[in-house]
Amino acid sequence: MLRFLVACLIISGVLFLTIRSVHIISADRIDTRKDPVWVAPDTARIPSTAEGELIRYGRSLIAGTAAYLGPQGKLARITNGMNCQNCHLRAGAMPWGNNLGAVSSTYPRFRERRGAVETICQRINDCLERSLNGQAMDTAGLEMRAMLSYMKWLGKDVPRGEKPAGTGIRSLKFLDRAADPAKGESIYLKKCVSCHGPDGQGRKDSSGINYLYPPLWGSNSYNTASGLYRISRFAGYVMDNMPFGASRQNPGLTEEEAWDLAAFVNSRPRPEKNFSGDWPDKALKPVDHPFGPFADSFSERQHKYGPYAPIVLARNRKAGH
Repeated sequence: MLRFLVACLIISGVLFLTIRSVHIISADRIDTRKDPVWVAPDTARIPSTAEGELIRYGRSLIAGTAAYLGPQGKLARITNGMNCQNCHLRAGAMPWGNNLGAVSSTYPRFRERRGAVETICQRINDCLERSLNGQAMDTAGLEMRAMLSYMKWLGKDVPRGEKPAGTGIRSLKFLDRAADPAKGESIYLKKCVSCHGPDGQGRKDSSGINYLYPPLWGSNSYNTASGLYRISRFAGYVMDNMPFGASRQNPGLTEEEAWDLAAFVNSRPRPEKNFSGDWPDKALKPVDHPFGPFADSFSERQHKYGPYAPIVLARNRKAGH
């Protein structure tokens, strides 16, 4: 295990000799408001070298995961058929599209969900097991090395420890009420059904392998351990990117609609997966993490849909703030 950890750290561009020497970065402590918006490097400038080939292969794995690792995958059949870029738009290169531009600069870092320092390798496998409802890859294998090389290349101009604007998912202001799945269903039928279908199962491209529009619920969608199952994450993501053609500058939803839409989508059935080691410090669970036990007395339903302000207030009082 230590060998794999060291390999991941070397590929990430930083070697730490002991766990105590790891430079821990908390994304919550990085102020992105004054940073220029991140722009991905031009793929035409990927070098024509062996490393460049590895970068291109990593990009192909992100863009067409299903062809390599999906139910008909030519390498393995370990994921649900979604592609990484169904959530990380344009192969992780789109500003405000949950891109991968700050991965290399901010990992390894401490993650509350794991309760420990997490490497890029572990983060990638987390996505495979949760968002793609699949199995982890070999951390020393070619495919993992290729993904790491691509992410390092994407973030080659981002200084260590920085998270520029346009990366990650933005946090929306909490509603003063619970998010409403019934209202969200009306929004879905009006603004989302043309791409994702009335049954939420998405649409594949002409290959019949890759999802052009991913399934939002059902057996081929992300599972209940995925980050997008927290409705704050789903709401922040769709606010900047959905419906198709919307953008940060020209949103297609109001913030209230984004919350209600997230509540509807995450009220629908999907694969259930339990990671019993998540959030070892229960006090660090996000207020919208929908599964107990909690370090407070609020119900799972309120933690899932809100309102969240009373939970935040109770936490602050307990902490003496």
